[in-house]
Amino acid sequence: MEYPRVSESFIINEIYQLERMGASLQLFSVKKPKDAKVHETVNKIGAPVTYLPSVTSLSGTPFREWLKTNLPAFLSAHCAIALRRPLAYVRVLGEAIGMMWRYREPEERHPRKVFFKEFLQAGAIAHHLLNANPFIRHIHSHFCHGTTTIAMFTSRLTGLPFSFTAHAKDIFLKSLNPGDLLQRKRRRATFLVTCTDANRHYLNTICPDGAPIHTIYHGLAPDVFSPTSGSPSQPPLILSVGRFVEKKGFACLVEACRILRDQGHAFQCHLIGDPGDSVTGDMTPIICSMIEAWNLQDVVHLKPSVTQAQLRLRYQECTIFTLPCQILDNGDRDGIPNVLAEAMATGLPVVSTEISGIPELVTHRHNGLLIPQKDAQALAEALAELLRNPALRTSLGQAARETICRIFDSQQTTIRLKTLFDPLPNNGSYDATTVPHESVCHG
Repeated sequence: MEYPRVSESFIINEIYQLERMGASLQLFSVKKPKDAKVHETVNKIGAPVTYLPSVTSLSGTPFREWLKTNLPAFLSAHCAIALRRPLAYVRVLGEAIGMMWRYREPEERHPRKVFFKEFLQAGAIAHHLLNANPFIRHIHSHFCHGTTTIAMFTSRLTGLPFSFTAHAKDIFLKSLNPGDLLQRKRRRATFLVTCTDANRHYLNTICPDGAPIHTIYHGLAPDVFSPTSGSPSQPPLILSVGRFVEKKGFACLVEACRILRDQGHAFQCHLIGDPGDSVTGDMTPIICSMIEAWNLQDVVHLKPSVTQAQLRLRYQECTIFTLPCQILDNGDRDGIPNVLAEAMATGLPVVSTEISGIPELVTHRHNGLLIPQKDAQALAEALAELLRNPALRTSLGQAARETICRIFDSQQTTIRLKTLFDPLPNNGSYDATTVPHESVCHG
């Protein structure tokens, strides 16, 4: 919901790489960051950031009361757009109101206010694009739910084309794109990008018509995440990184640690991340209760999230990296977790699951180990094999590093993204606007 966000380093890196390739960008963010920690790359980005006016919570508030509270911050921008492009404004206003009723849940008696909120936010961006920065030629959003709804409205208000990148839960949680909303977005977009081929196949299945879909991995800088010659820690350290949400599989990892401990293996396990949110759910209390119930306090340790610079040091200290991702009952899942690619780039042996886009990066027993999801016994066996076999750890880690350099180098992946923007009519220069998570960037 905000920029910059520590857990969305892939968006930050993409913006930085696009700027290095000559793109002139304007960033918009729906929310200001909550975390004081920022990745060092943020300070290298020159694009200006515009934060939209804040809005109060939608839940439990009558629409008229909510509108009375929030409309004043957006009113001048909307009046200016209505005067400058009256027909477009009326069409988009009508569409937003229609979506409030069309896309409500069957049991809901009242319209979904979120679409009017996104209409207000789109008006603020559109006013800025048409007045303060008339040189922008394209809008691009990250995540295909609320952010892309804003981008779609902004596109119709301004007449500028838009595109979007689809990632994980925004694709698979139907509640985030109810009815045919995702199909509507694809039909109107210039193109779509997604970060795994598994996502592309899924999107083509549920949205068979519309703009072309391109698979472009997030990528990373192999020279930044590189192997070290240091000796692994003693006892061996198993590392896992991610938000403490169910789809990361941390509960399965804690159970695997119990099995390893009971088998007599000497090791430490660090879980680095932040709690989940109201949408994804927070597994922190469950993880802590499991650690306490099995007396794993001396073995498994929860650590707060860190910057990428700090995380690189953690990779250098650990022996094995694991992330036992899983698919939830509501369909939510990861694509290719960036931390998995980062660990592979540093030459670490990795253990993950055979779901979603992960097998596009990890080939079992070639550059890592893959296990069935939600299988703590299989995870424990894979980790135990790596704990016992330093030669296997080395060979898998070397192959992992080679894979990242070959297919996940951000220099190459960003070139592919930039070529999608380059053909756009722009008087010989490249300007765009994007929306990272619930923000808009590239401009």
